[in-house]
This record gives sequence, C-alpha cells and structure tokens, in this order.
Amino acid sequence: MAVYDTVGLGMAYKSFEELEVWKKACDLSIGIYQLLKDCRDYGLRDQMTRSAVSIASNIAEGAERSSDAEFVRFLHIAKGSAAELRTQIYIAQRIDMFSEEQGKKLIEQLMIISKQLHSLIVYLKPKI
Repeated sequence: MAVYDTVGLGMAYKSFEELEVWKKACDLSIGIYQLLKDCRDYGLRDQMTRSAVSIASNIAEGAERSSDAEFVRFLHIAKGSAAELRTQIYIAQRIDMFSEEQGKKLIEQLMIISKQLHSLIVYLKPKI
C-alpha cells in the first residue's frame, strides 16, 4: 500500500479515511442530508445529496485504485461533483430552498474541499 506525503496538505496517509479532504467531504454530505431532510423538492434534493456523496466516494475509490494516475482521475471527478453541488446550492438559494446564510456556509466548505482536491492533484501529477 502506498504512503503519500501530501506536502501542503499537512499529512501523510495510508488509507483514504485519514485524508482531511475525505473527512470534510463526508461532513459536508451529512450536513446536506440534515439540511434537506424535510425538503419536499425531491428532484433537487436527490441531485444535491447524490452530488455530495459523490465527492467523498470518488476520493475513496480513487485512493483505493492501483495507480496515482487513476487516483488523479477520481480526484478530478470529485472536484467536478463539488462544482455540480455548488451550482445546485446557488439554484436552491434562489428558489428559497434554504437561506442565503446556509448556502454561503456550504459554498465556503465546497471551495475549501475543491482547493484541497486541487492541491492533491497537483502533488500527485508529477508521479504519473
């Protein structure tokens, strides 16, 4: 099993469960589920929860693959899911699904996650 020294991310890890970006993505998913638990707009709610879960899931799947190249590919997918969720949050705010303050907090979390994903991609790319 590879051990990555994720310079700039402040840690080395042996398993995806140790990655801060994965932990933040899981926390975000839980927050989305809690925020939308009483939402009756089932279509947008489903899309948002799927996007949120996809971020953490793709980080985990990529980390468990056999190569850095595959890990980078899945990190890009996770980053795309983060952008998708940000878009859905902007839409949800505009239709008053939740408050501007709630949306702002979620967007801030997603921006941090996207930056961490980008940093991990930049770190791993020279190794492929």
